[in-house]
Amino acid sequence: MSKKRSLPSPIAILMLVIILAAVSTWLLPAGQYSKLAAGEKTFVVTAPSGETTLPLTQQTLDSLGIRIALQKFTDGDIRKPVSIPGTFQKQENNRQGFVAVLNAPIKGIYDSIDIILFIFIIGGFMYVFNETGAMVQGITWLSQTMKGREPLLIAILTTIFSFLAASYGMAEEALVFYPILVPLFLAAGYDLLVPLAIIFGGTSLGCISSFSNPFSVIIASNAAGINWMDGLTERLILWVITTALLVWYILRYAAKVKKDPAASLVLQMDGAVVPPYEVNISTDTTVTRLTSKTRLLLLIYILTFLTMIAGVVFLKWWTLEMSALFLGSSILLALITRMEEKVFTAEFIKGAESLLNVAFIVGIARGVTIILNEGNISDSILYYTSGLIQGVPPALFILLLLVFYFVFSLFIQSSSGMAVLTMPIIGALAIIVHIPGREIVNSYLYGMCLMSFLAPTGMILPSLALVNVSLKVWFKFITPLLIMLTVICAVFLVVGIYMP
Repeated sequence: MSKKRSLPSPIAILMLVIILAAVSTWLLPAGQYSKLAAGEKTFVVTAPSGETTLPLTQQTLDSLGIRIALQKFTDGDIRKPVSIPGTFQKQENNRQGFVAVLNAPIKGIYDSIDIILFIFIIGGFMYVFNETGAMVQGITWLSQTMKGREPLLIAILTTIFSFLAASYGMAEEALVFYPILVPLFLAAGYDLLVPLAIIFGGTSLGCISSFSNPFSVIIASNAAGINWMDGLTERLILWVITTALLVWYILRYAAKVKKDPAASLVLQMDGAVVPPYEVNISTDTTVTRLTSKTRLLLLIYILTFLTMIAGVVFLKWWTLEMSALFLGSSILLALITRMEEKVFTAEFIKGAESLLNVAFIVGIARGVTIILNEGNISDSILYYTSGLIQGVPPALFILLLLVFYFVFSLFIQSSSGMAVLTMPIIGALAIIVHIPGREIVNSYLYGMCLMSFLAPTGMILPSLALVNVSLKVWFKFITPLLIMLTVICAVFLVVGIYMP
């Protein structure tokens, strides 16, 4: 019997992408835009020839063709250098060779150490929480009380994850929910694709219609020189439609698998697989009663996440503050349960170890962008691609722009980085073809987030690693939905350019 062919491991795929990026630096012409950054009292323009300073005034921005209010710079809304339209200059090729390819994943880990440490700490938090026993009791109680109502649970959870992504940009922090939901849905008779579709599918879908996400729509709108509220109604309508579509899609698949386990794509393509962590859930038919201590522990768990959400939305927290929150909650859990210091330390370290592979994937993925930047071809890709979409009808322009972001996002999955890199340039092009600025921002959101379902440089590989499902299974599952979502997004963009 022939052995089933399988795709390479996530880390191997990322290394292949890094190699392809390095090869691109030998094939594509190098070049850069001049970049503008705000200092304390002046603007600093960085060009290939060196740095110059300009007055920190709105007149300076207007003269450079950057349609952004001065206040966005002085208030710190824009923290990264922005590209100056019309300043692209060819440079000598800085071809990336064998040593650069070896350095890229290491530099990527350096560059994303804040996210990596956050992943380690949430892993430690989850193991400490598991040690208290509250998770098993809570999951068992939830599965028993929701018995027969799993479809409702799927709809509620999918909507929640989609809303959190659309509202504040939930992404990496969603990884902690896999150990909670995987055993729940396995016990209910579903396969590993169901929790994956709920968590990763929900957060990726919410990204498409981001209505208040500070890391995408707000930064992109600021960089394009428009109010982020412009287009809010359109994005809210899109969120309702696409979230309902995802809920229907997951429920349809889940019902098929529950009725006939042999219909599982995981079983058909990967064989019988289990998550890369221990799954324990009681099979006792007696309804579990939650003790006061267990309720308190679960409350702390829930409040930890609510605090994280509030911190990100209202206090502009990021990985440092979120990591400190999870560390503090871990210690609080240990104190309440009177956990021995050696047990606490051992569990916390084991939790960090359990996510080592995920953390490496996140860091190595950043190496792709590093190769493109150091090879001086990131701006070249933008420049030559942008040149192809000038002088075309508005409807065709916006659809080509959607394709542009879809393809370019394969290499860059940083929403804020993509926004600051492209919005000033694309925004200037939009004026030529009379496209509303909000639709430029929307095309960025739609294209980038549609690609996030597939891009190996995004969160898909860490998510797959947590459920032990192969990339080919995910592609088979998600492709029909992606086609439907792409058509919907395209219709919204074309209609949007003709709206006042």
